[in-house]
Amino acid sequence: MIRIVTKKRLALLEADTHAAFERARQAKADAAAASAQHALEFNEATDRAKRAESTSEELSALLTGAVSELAAAQEQLLLMSLELRRLRAELERGPEAGDMLTVLLHYGEPHTVYRSREDAQADTATHGVPPDAVWVPSDERPPSAFRWRVEAFVYDAASNGFRRAFPPVAVPVRGAA
Repeated sequence: MIRIVTKKRLALLEADTHAAFERARQAKADAAAASAQHALEFNEATDRAKRAESTSEELSALLTGAVSELAAAQEQLLLMSLELRRLRAELERGPEAGDMLTVLLHYGEPHTVYRSREDAQADTATHGVPPDAVWVPSDERPPSAFRWRVEAFVYDAASNGFRRAFPPVAVPVRGAA
């Protein structure tokens, strides 16, 4: 079969070829733009995933710390609850003969009451007294002469109150009969 090609037909074929090349170029440009957009979205998604993983690890570490703090707080709460029960039982029982209290005196004025001398002396460390300070027994000086001083008191059932464990030595007054 023989086909006769005219100038018009050739011009149409050439125009169709140019149009096809133009469509191919445009499709290639669109594909490149779409590929670049997908690559950008992929990189952003990867970055978000890395940040999420990092945040997840940080939160996991925080949660682990919070759980350990919670366990310690629960243990402390249990110990405090036991101590509270013991103190309530002791309060209901009331004082018995021989029970002791220690009063911390600041320049002769009562500051705080403690269960033991060691507790009172340990508390003075919070007020600037070194923990290894030497505590000397009271002498004839008045209590106001001492910055910090501890006095022991013993429960006396006969008087239904506490009395000094070591009463001050009576000093005779001059001219008294």
